[in-house]
Amino acid sequence: MMLLEPKLTELISGCQSGKRKAQEMLYQLFASKMLGVCMRYATDKMEAEDMLQNGFIKVFSKIKDYRGEGAFEGWVRRIMVHAAIEYYRKNHKMMQLVEMSLAGTEQSVLAVATHSLEAKDLLAMIQTLPPGYRLVFNLYAIEGYAHKEIAEMLGISEGASKSQLSRARTILKETVVKAERVRYENFG
Repeated sequence: MMLLEPKLTELISGCQSGKRKAQEMLYQLFASKMLGVCMRYATDKMEAEDMLQNGFIKVFSKIKDYRGEGAFEGWVRRIMVHAAIEYYRKNHKMMQLVEMSLAGTEQSVLAVATHSLEAKDLLAMIQTLPPGYRLVFNLYAIEGYAHKEIAEMLGISEGASKSQLSRARTILKETVVKAERVRYENFG
């Protein structure tokens, strides 16, 4: 369901006034797309749904701060990402960190033509990453944050962020190579 801008403005205004019906409609409008954002950070759908609920609680509690600058969907998305990070911090004991000295010794993986993989396949591969790697990979590669910003958000060093990303990329490349090899063997 696509809303015209004036209708979205009405919904935002209604939410800022605390109207439950407006909140419900805004939730219906953005929930499925934001669940997709949360799924990238979660280990399963139930965890993503928890992140989504926490995110919308924050959206509704902070909506009075929204000034109409930039896209509203982008504003909601940032809140969801931060809710996912907060959930991760509370519910996952410790990120798996790779020592910087080990990051440089990773084996090089041959470049693979990923054009044959669909987006859903790549997202599924990202989901298999260990939680710490997946978190940094999503923040850097998908959300576009810099290592300095990621380090600040997660309370880690920039070096740790870089090594997490490096290891995530290596694991993903290896996963893609294996998938392509299986595909070639089955259809080659």
